[in-house]
Parts: sequence; C-alpha cells; structure tokens
Amino acid sequence: MVKTLALIERISSLLRSEERKRYAALGLQPIHVQVLEYLAQCNRFSNTPIAVTEYLGLTKGTVSQTLQVLVRKGYIEKAPDKDDGRVVRLLLLEKGLKLLADIQPEDVFKEAEKAVSKQRFTTINEALTATLRELQKANAASSFGLCNTCHHFTEQDSHYICGLTQESLTQTDAEKICREHILHTP
Repeated sequence: MVKTLALIERISSLLRSEERKRYAALGLQPIHVQVLEYLAQCNRFSNTPIAVTEYLGLTKGTVSQTLQVLVRKGYIEKAPDKDDGRVVRLLLLEKGLKLLADIQPEDVFKEAEKAVSKQRFTTINEALTATLRELQKANAASSFGLCNTCHHFTEQDSHYICGLTQESLTQTDAEKICREHILHTP
C-alpha cells in the first residue's frame, strides 16, 4: 500500500511539475487554471467567488487575488447577478475557454498511456511503475525514487552499495529518496 501511494504521488508530482512549466510560460500559476477549469464546469448557481473558495478549499484572500489576475488578463469577467445585485457572478470569457483548450494534457501523457495500455500487469504497482517509467522517459525526468528500488542499488556480502558512487549505504540510506535514481527494471 505504501509503495502504491508513493508511485501515485511521484506520478502526480511529475505531472504537476510539467503543468507549472507550461503555466509559467503563459504567466499563470496552477491556481489560475484551477479556477478557470472550475468555472468551465460549474452551473449558473455556482459561479461565485465564495463557491470557488469552497470548492478549491482556499482562503477568500487567495481567491480574491487570483480572480483579479484572471480579470486583468481577460480570462473572466465579474458581473452582478441580474436578480440579486449583491451577488457577483464570475463569467468565463472566450479567451479563458481558448486557454483551457490550448493547455490540455501534453501528448507526452497520452503517449505514455498508450504504451502502458498495451502491457499486462498483475498488480497496480506494476502498472503505476510502468506509467511512471514512460512519463519519465517522455519528459527526460529524474525518477527521484527510493534508493533500494534503483538500478544502481546492490547488496554485497549483506552490505548495501550504490553502484553509481561505489559508496556503502545504510539501511536508512536505502529507504530514502535519491535524485540519481534510475528505476530498476525487473
């Protein structure tokens, strides 16, 4: 169970990292896109600042600043409710819809998914490991995995050794994350 959660977290981290790079190139933060995605999916009763705050679990101040950025960039518009002028409605503009269409998941993920779907797995860990491996190859990303799951990890005479550095490893070292990690292929 712990390994499954670690694999899911690593895949998520890799995807978030790629998203941050794409969004930064557009002058946006992930929160900006999350708000736009919410507004694209919510109904006409749920397009208010308080609904965004509750849905994303953020503070009113964070949402307020985020909405200001999105208004300034022309992705959304604030408008008073036609029936109750005290209520502010958030309207997703054409520019916001276009942005959402343009920033759909990279082909990299689609290619990884295609490669993995052709394989047969007996456990979820095998499937997640294969998915992570494909995503890392496609993104030329480091795996940052646990030392004892690395291609370089070896055991000689009941001692652990890093095959890359030729240094001795303790049990604690073997259970820690390493940036030089290369996922062991069975």
